[in-house]
Amino acid sequence: MIVTEAARTTNYVSSAEELSGALGILARSDFVALDTEFMRESTYYPKLCLVQLASLDYCAVIDPLAITDLKDLWSFLTDRSRLKILHAARQDLEVLAVHAPHAGPMAPIFDTQIAAALLGLSAQIGYGALVSARLKHSLAKGHTRADWSKRPLSPEQIEYAADDVRYLAPLYAHLRAELAERKRLDWLEQETRELETPDLHKVEPHLAWRRLKGLDRLKPEQRAAAKLLAQWREELAVRHDKPRGWILADEALREISERMPRNIDELEQVRTLPAGTIRKRGQELLDLIERGNQGRDAEKDQAQPMRPEPHQLALVAQLMSFVRAQSDGLAVSPELLATRRDIEQLVLSGKTAHLLEGWRADIIGNRLVAMARAQERGSS
Repeated sequence: MIVTEAARTTNYVSSAEELSGALGILARSDFVALDTEFMRESTYYPKLCLVQLASLDYCAVIDPLAITDLKDLWSFLTDRSRLKILHAARQDLEVLAVHAPHAGPMAPIFDTQIAAALLGLSAQIGYGALVSARLKHSLAKGHTRADWSKRPLSPEQIEYAADDVRYLAPLYAHLRAELAERKRLDWLEQETRELETPDLHKVEPHLAWRRLKGLDRLKPEQRAAAKLLAQWREELAVRHDKPRGWILADEALREISERMPRNIDELEQVRTLPAGTIRKRGQELLDLIERGNQGRDAEKDQAQPMRPEPHQLALVAQLMSFVRAQSDGLAVSPELLATRRDIEQLVLSGKTAHLLEGWRADIIGNRLVAMARAQERGSS
């Protein structure tokens, strides 16, 4: 029998004694639903404000700002004998990893968003939409923009936070039963295994440029400068725990890279760059731009994306159409079968790793590779 009822009682946990009692009750279940509330509007690192946990019949809203020692909570969440249920788990896991860096992975994981995509729903379906579709319940939206760091929390805020986790347990029961019926539980296990990767949330400033769009349209020296500016910005953001946009907005980074100013006067012509940043960081920016000029030749040597030929674009469209048709037949979100990026990599550079891993290989990957290679032979 599939349980559709969510835990009714909410327990606000704000002391070590209450935490011990809550974890003792939750430990009776072989799974725990997990969600977090956090703030990061004025910081680089997220500030953990609440941890919500639930089983089928119990819900605890834990206040990490009131409890000084959370090691029992981290031990509970890293116990591999207990399944962790989350929706769109990556962000919550990032927040928890920041605050418990030595606790180990909070696994194994059942991600209800991924599970829903494996059953034909949108790969980006939100928690509220999934609760509505599967449990026929509408969630309140009144505290979407609440400041979760302020105390005391109102009873309405606590109930809102509890709603973010209490319906995960019945969702899990629904989705797991259907995945088992369709023999797709192992698909989900393979998809969520990546979430256990130790370096998943590790900050790598020298790779911060990957967040930027359109670098391939810049000249080599501009591209080199953009990469240096992105690394410099990330390092400062980490060091001062400030949002990267407060250090240097994306628009300013892009305009500086395009203009390549040589002095303060030219730097002042960058309309998206605040005067205060020029006063405080102007010479640093000019030094980075000069290093970008010096790195022109090295950037030229980097392999740049090839411009697709018309027949390659046609093949991408053909393969994407095949993916959509298979998606309809299997009732699996097309993005989970193969993304457009997967298809473009296959056609333009021959990269196939993601398509040939695990369940995806037999379901669609091998056929996509065969179709692409047959087309290549036909056009050569």
